[in-house]
Amino acid sequence: MKPKIKIIKEVKLVGMRTKTSLNDSKTVGLWKNFMQKKKEIKNIRNAWHYLVQRYDRELKMVNFTPNTFFDTYAAVEVEGFEEIPGDMESILISEGTYAVFIHTGATNSFHNTANYIFNKWLPDSIYELDNRMHFEIMKEKYLGPDNPNSQEEVWVPIKELI
Repeated sequence: MKPKIKIIKEVKLVGMRTKTSLNDSKTVGLWKNFMQKKKEIKNIRNAWHYLVQRYDRELKMVNFTPNTFFDTYAAVEVEGFEEIPGDMESILISEGTYAVFIHTGATNSFHNTANYIFNKWLPDSIYELDNRMHFEIMKEKYLGPDNPNSQEEVWVPIKELI
């Protein structure tokens, strides 16, 4: 599972947020609420869906546990922030370098992908985590959370080791 290294410009998203942890996951409810209200968002740029995670600036992944709380967003990409529905917010993914992995499988197997990224690939690479948002993009090959053939892109913010 070798990643592609990509440099992106900033990405503008509009979505909904919740605070969650792996043991207290509120992601299913977040997506349900978001999908019911998505039609209220103006100037959607494409058909992709984003799952964004914002971790505490002080958090080191070696200290990350299933009880660690973080903000997660269900969102779509937009052309601009002119009109944002009242119960949603703007999310700006800043430009930078990302390692992009493909996760294939149901959501309940995602821990295998994350384990590989953070415990095998990253320590063996010339990179370290950068303190920016992490995100997944669900495009055409995303077939749903329970489908074993489903694919999503996993974007991990990185910078070269000094």
